[in-house]
Amino acid sequence: MLLIPAIDLKDGRCVRLRQGDMDQSTVFGEDPSEVAKNWLEQGARRLHLVDLNGAFAGQPKNEMAIRKILKIVGSAVDVQLGGGIRDLDTIERYLDAGLRYVIIGTAAVKNPGFLQDACTAFGGHIIVGLDARDGKIATDGWSKLTRHDVVDLGKKFEDYGVESIVYTDIGRDGMLSGINIEATVKLARALTIPVIASGGLSTMSDIEALCEVEGDGVEGVICGRAIYSGNLDFATAQARADELNG
Repeated sequence: MLLIPAIDLKDGRCVRLRQGDMDQSTVFGEDPSEVAKNWLEQGARRLHLVDLNGAFAGQPKNEMAIRKILKIVGSAVDVQLGGGIRDLDTIERYLDAGLRYVIIGTAAVKNPGFLQDACTAFGGHIIVGLDARDGKIATDGWSKLTRHDVVDLGKKFEDYGVESIVYTDIGRDGMLSGINIEATVKLARALTIPVIASGGLSTMSDIEALCEVEGDGVEGVICGRAIYSGNLDFATAQARADELNG
């Protein structure tokens, strides 16, 4: 089970939001590259970056901070990034800068042809972010709820050739209310590609519960507010996951 620290970028700083609300942000670091360095020192094997301004604007807005993180991280760990990625040129630019995975969210739902093109051009580097509330997909920085079903879209995008799916329960994100294991497993069992859980991670019991369903296709979990607030010690949690699943 891969524990993946999240570094959410707003106005060049590392923040955490409550349920995706840009007006409810807590700053956890003025220099995101130092935050990234800290997680590396604690044993992180992958980092999850989100360009929050980009997600709402529909184009990259924190590229300078992202590039600084990539420069500091180098080839030590894989880095995945979502937020404001809407065209192939942006994907190519980020991959050339050292990014390992690009996460396509809103654009995948609104423009599936773009996702297909991305998978064709950059096979092995494309992850889809499915953000949902009560099983229905949300887009545009979670501000718009659609009628699309999570599992149906997951199957469709799997056929396109995406590498994996990050599934976020937006009702739980930033709330420390626990991972939605049931919904995550339901999606993972319907697919053959891996699913990464996101939204609501709170305690070690969440980690242990996720380890129990790793065999269903849940390969990792995004760690956000819990590891910044001190609710969960990242290094201890990853060690526990390794102990349970190897």
